[in-house]
Amino acid sequence: MAAISTPPLTVAPVLAHWYRDNARDLPWRRPQFHEQFGAWGTLVSEFMLQQTPVSRVIPHLEAWLERWPTPARMAQATPAEVVQQWSNLGYPRRALWLHRAAIEITERHDGVVPRDVDALLALSGIGDYTARAVAVFAYGDHHPVVDTNTRRVMARALEGKSQPGAAARRDLTAMSELLPTDREHSAIFNAAMMELGATVCTSRTPKCAQCPILAQCAWAASGYPDTGDDRPRQARYEGSDRQARGAVLKSLRAAHDNTLLLDSVIHDWGEPAQRDRAIDSLIADGLVEAVDGMLRLPR
Repeated sequence: MAAISTPPLTVAPVLAHWYRDNARDLPWRRPQFHEQFGAWGTLVSEFMLQQTPVSRVIPHLEAWLERWPTPARMAQATPAEVVQQWSNLGYPRRALWLHRAAIEITERHDGVVPRDVDALLALSGIGDYTARAVAVFAYGDHHPVVDTNTRRVMARALEGKSQPGAAARRDLTAMSELLPTDREHSAIFNAAMMELGATVCTSRTPKCAQCPILAQCAWAASGYPDTGDDRPRQARYEGSDRQARGAVLKSLRAAHDNTLLLDSVIHDWGEPAQRDRAIDSLIADGLVEAVDGMLRLPR
């Protein structure tokens, strides 16, 4: 990866100053949130924020942590309760993964979210980003934290590309080279890079005039070329199998005892092949169960 036009560490103090003045006021950034929920609150927020906008996550996060303020409390819940509480956040398999992770934390770590990245990676549903986000933002450890927003900032500032490529291990290496050595400063830098990508260096309409590192950006220096975007495109939601899955889950969440006659679910959805795919995939993912002609949330 090419170096930016000035030594990388000169970016850190500029971004830290910008972040202090411009960071959004989000629940998981408040000291009282960490005092109340600790690393568990951070872990739940990171699960919910995967592929879901912040504005949709906030009310669900608060309700979730009021109901299950610790991993041990959540470990006692049934899968049906978890899927019901997940509501319309989307990608509901995350709810089951979070539930399994809560059980694993309770059984393996005495109910305390682990600090070690490898131990975090061993939990259900946790990948490179989430493991390092918990270690850094909950425990203050020194690791690179790289999400889609961070990759976009690095692609533009370091490589002069308009969009990042698919996630790769080299992104962690590149971010490691930018991190300040001080743990507190490195945590701020991680957060600032994500915030910059989320609010200024956005995918479609970047606000380059507001960027604190504009003078050090390789993309800006080369005239903002369109270098293409080879990342996989997600199919539109309207009319998709994802929408069909969501419709089935919505019906079950609203039903008495989260159970419906399979025939009624079949007749409620118009396109037979898509309906069958939706139901079959939900069963395969463990999100619903078909028992004696009934369809229900998992017990």
